[in-house]
Amino acid sequence: MKFIIREQKATMIVEHISYNRTEQTYDTDIFTQEKSRQTVDKAYPAKKHILDYVFTDSQGERKFAEEMDSAAEVCVYAKLPRTLKIPTPVGNYAPDWAIAFHDNMGVKHILFIAETKGSMDSMQLKGVEKAKIDCAKKLFNEMSTNKVRYHEVDSYDNLLKVMAKLQ
Repeated sequence: MKFIIREQKATMIVEHISYNRTEQTYDTDIFTQEKSRQTVDKAYPAKKHILDYVFTDSQGERKFAEEMDSAAEVCVYAKLPRTLKIPTPVGNYAPDWAIAFHDNMGVKHILFIAETKGSMDSMQLKGVEKAKIDCAKKLFNEMSTNKVRYHEVDSYDNLLKVMAKLQ
């Protein structure tokens, strides 16, 4: 019963949440401060990542990194550190990736914070996790411009489909 109440509360919160821009910024050292529990031999040696190696949490994330490295349209990407958190009323949300794409005139500054949970089917996500993602989506959509977008995807193919819709 407690679980159902928490899920319903999370859903109601998402409908009424609003975010305000602050002056808080993150320095680039957030990418080097967090130390992985994995050894370098388990990491993916990246070509287009902001660091030389990507430490992934799953086979799905590793495949996502491999596909970004081999994609002509990807300029640069980053596996975002767990320390980069977005506060939501149902708990902190940590997005997975930031990606900058090329276009025919150079670098297209569309930055995606891609969420790669393995399945974006709302029935597969826990209610609170879905609420965190929905809060983050609302935040990024409020901050979005024609150069910055947020979307959750479960594969690189789905990311390309989203990109095609925006053009």
